[in-house]
Amino acid sequence: MPLPADLILRNGRVLTLDDDFGTADALAVRAGRIVAVGTDAEVRPHAGPRTEVVDLAGRTALPGVNDSHLHACAFGATRPPLAADVGYPAVDSIAAAARAVAAHAAQLPPGAWAVGHGWDVGYLAECRADPSRTPHRRDLDALIPDRPVLLYEFSGHTAWLNTAALKAAGIDRDTVAPSGGIIERDADGEATGLLRESAQNLVNAAIPPMTRAERERAVRAAVALCHAEGITSFTEPGLGPGGRSLFLGAAGAETLQVYADLAAAGELQARVSVLLLPLAMGESAAALPARLAAAHPASDADPRLLRVIGVKVFADGIPPSRTAWMHDEYVGGGRGCLCLHGDSDGQRVGELAEIVHAAHAAGYQLGVHVTGDQGIDAVVDAFAAARAHHPRTDERHYVIHGDFVTPASLRTLAAHGWSVNMNPAIKWTIADLMDDVVGPERSAYQWPVRSAVEAGIPVAASSDAPITYPDWRRGVASMLLRESKATGRPSGPEQRVDLATALRAYTVNAARQDFAESWKGRLAVGMAADVCVLGGDLLAADPHEIPDLPVDLTVFDGSIVYGKA
Repeated sequence: MPLPADLILRNGRVLTLDDDFGTADALAVRAGRIVAVGTDAEVRPHAGPRTEVVDLAGRTALPGVNDSHLHACAFGATRPPLAADVGYPAVDSIAAAARAVAAHAAQLPPGAWAVGHGWDVGYLAECRADPSRTPHRRDLDALIPDRPVLLYEFSGHTAWLNTAALKAAGIDRDTVAPSGGIIERDADGEATGLLRESAQNLVNAAIPPMTRAERERAVRAAVALCHAEGITSFTEPGLGPGGRSLFLGAAGAETLQVYADLAAAGELQARVSVLLLPLAMGESAAALPARLAAAHPASDADPRLLRVIGVKVFADGIPPSRTAWMHDEYVGGGRGCLCLHGDSDGQRVGELAEIVHAAHAAGYQLGVHVTGDQGIDAVVDAFAAARAHHPRTDERHYVIHGDFVTPASLRTLAAHGWSVNMNPAIKWTIADLMDDVVGPERSAYQWPVRSAVEAGIPVAASSDAPITYPDWRRGVASMLLRESKATGRPSGPEQRVDLATALRAYTVNAARQDFAESWKGRLAVGMAADVCVLGGDLLAADPHEIPDLPVDLTVFDGSIVYGKA
């Protein structure tokens, strides 16, 4: 007789995520590992007098979801009560954003910074009515003149400031933006209050740094929110000196130490993979070797709970801000550029190659934020050159976002075992906006999931929270439907994929990105007992209904951490 299980899930639709996309009726868990998967009759012998048995009653169980690009500390720090929610649908106009942050500011001590996150010009009424209209410092000054205000755009690549914040950051008509950054100005040369890309460093450096207690509170809050979504693993994509000016400093090296301490104390209830962020946007490659040498905190953590596996690099910006580096011009002109150190495209490409080569030679996996087609081609070329100069196998470098990855780059990525990490919920969010930025044809192609899969790439999918809420069901539906949030119309339907492909992007392929496919990402004997239970039959659901399927139960390491049996 087998040893008694700690937990049995029975009478359900168990999606094992094996190669055949098979199903079972039940599974048994002991000591944090799956010990049986099969029919109810096959699993029943594992029950003992103390085994907790959950009747799924036809509900769906699948592997614990792995959000493979989720800024967890930043996600926790940019949500209420620590920050104002100025995203859609809570806010649908510039005026409403100002009112929301004013209400938040009223609860703060005098002079304290008021921070918010989530605004999107595609959902602000004034901007929809007049495409030339953008948020302005005066919009905030009218209601909050007496304290600095900083509102991050949903993407994190643009900040909206009031006049007090501009003054606190020392930004005036003579201020020069850092390399790769933009300070938007009125016709008279005064700053409008919008800072793009590395120009945000100017204001982020002026904000009082997060305390240790605030970082820990943000991480704990984010993990709890992940449990409510069935997420048991995530990649924290960029912690280190280069993150001190991002998301209130939530991406700084101090946050990595918080993770290490929580893991060592047995209080980290998620499996966290970390990309180091040694360089800020526009910072010289010359600083990289010393930063990498000093990157790791002391930690006795179980590597199945916390592991530093790679290095993140910011290569360009994002298409909605027209800062992604494109081969062809945006609607209205401009091609963007790399956001790396240098005064010319050639210098910036050289910096990219140097950074990639150094991190590759040091043995790290590389995850490179790059969205424009010309930028992606440059990154893939840098990957190939680094491997040619310093041969390695199975390094699993990947392109982060890869919005407009070209067919040629897809072939090269696939040939070398490299990958792309895509964001289907962002596609759903900005599809209509992008028609006016890059034109309908390129907009429809953006995030070409099917093309990538057909090229042989194990695409991983992620929320990029706090850029979007970490609702993987919305991401799955987006991959199946390729529809717009605003209008519901199709956007590149030829890039749709089936349910098995979409689910693998959040489980099996995400585990592969973590070098962990041998022990997580599937429901099979010996695998980690991380399980998400949905309140319905996922296989029978219409794609439009998938986002509404509730998460009833989340099991992490064999224990129920969300929901009730």
